[in-house]
Amino acid sequence: MQSLLRRLTVMLAVVGILSCGMVTFFAEDAVSLTLCPIPKFDCLDVWDPVICDGGVIFSNACYAARACATGCVPYGGATQ
Repeated sequence: MQSLLRRLTVMLAVVGILSCGMVTFFAEDAVSLTLCPIPKFDCLDVWDPVICDGGVIFSNACYAARACATGCVPYGGATQ
């Protein structure tokens, strides 16, 4: 009985941690709410440059988020 109770407690703790992570992931400003580095995810190779704190330029906001960059704003103009 104790073993079952212990397993259930661990499972509930894991579910709680995962659900908190999902809330953070879907938050409007997820980069500022999570600790960096965030898990790697795929970004589209679309040229829509942003410039971030420190003058670092990324090809788009997705790559900036992957690098945990902050203070990013559109830079120049997107070209086709």
